[in-house]
Amino acid sequence: MTKHVKLPVTDGAPVFFLTEEEDAHGHHETGTMLGFWIYLMSDCLIFASLFAVHAVVGGSYAGGPAPVDLFDLDLVLVSTAALLISSITYGFAVIAMQQGNQRGTLAWLAATGVFGIVFIGMSLYEFLHLIHIGATPQVSAFLSSFFTLVGTHALHVTFGVIWLGVLLVQISQRGIGEANQRRVMCLSMFWHFLDLVWIVVFSFVYLIGVL
Repeated sequence: MTKHVKLPVTDGAPVFFLTEEEDAHGHHETGTMLGFWIYLMSDCLIFASLFAVHAVVGGSYAGGPAPVDLFDLDLVLVSTAALLISSITYGFAVIAMQQGNQRGTLAWLAATGVFGIVFIGMSLYEFLHLIHIGATPQVSAFLSSFFTLVGTHALHVTFGVIWLGVLLVQISQRGIGEANQRRVMCLSMFWHFLDLVWIVVFSFVYLIGVL
């Protein structure tokens, strides 16, 4: 069992020093979170670039359909609600984890995954519908930009759902120890980041495009 080293000092107050094992663990945890923040910053640059491209070519329809002809805001609102609710359920999962409630953590993570799958399904339905009516990426710069931006976000959500499934298995088998808590928090940052990106997509691509 790892123990602290206690040494007396002149004023009578004990001083605790971390052992090499504890110090290495702390550095590992800090390094993991720092590395994940760097990854999120790189993702920010990717989406910022895609938004910039869409801002430039978003009005280039090349004689093809415009956003007002293509987008079903009711469908997009439902998918948006599903993703935002998934962010709330993930927050409940984190609370349950901090309380040491493994069953509650698993239940809320599973609910988050369900809402994530609903969002992916509705995004896929929208893409297939647009392709079916001939609004493919080859038609115009606007559609190329739209499919790239929204498709990149959908791929990120798909990856998040897969990661969530793996995490459910890990917690079921190993409980909510320090390693799994760190994984839950990393996925939490990733998931909320995707929610924020989608709010910008919804406002910038769908609302402005239609209005």
